[in-house]
Amino acid sequence: QVQLVESGGGLVQPGGSRRLSCAASGSIFSANVVAWYRQAPMKQRELVARIGHGASTFYAHAVKGRFTISRDNAGNTVYLQMNTLKPEDTAIYYCYVDLSDSRNPYATYWGQGIQVTVSS
Repeated sequence: QVQLVESGGGLVQPGGSRRLSCAASGSIFSANVVAWYRQAPMKQRELVARIGHGASTFYAHAVKGRFTISRDNAGNTVYLQMNTLKPEDTAIYYCYVDLSDSRNPYATYWGQGIQVTVSS
């Protein structure tokens, strides 16, 4: 069992920057996928950014060029650097890790979520 704890959220002005962190209670070095999702009020949860096998990255169109996902060398913390923030980036941001394998196909984990509000 892995617990994920997000930090770094809060209120930020439009055009500002923020870095979210996701700290795992155990090793996630071998994760198939580490990702950030977000859910805005009255909207479905959506994928923001993902690191997959071979360190390949994917970004949602809405954040491409503004957000960067990364992880530390030990592999136990995942970051989301958010630049040039817009009001439409306001949402609860969730960290996600997929550690599933043939022995444990349901080993996927979510953080509790953290609020990011972009407003002047």
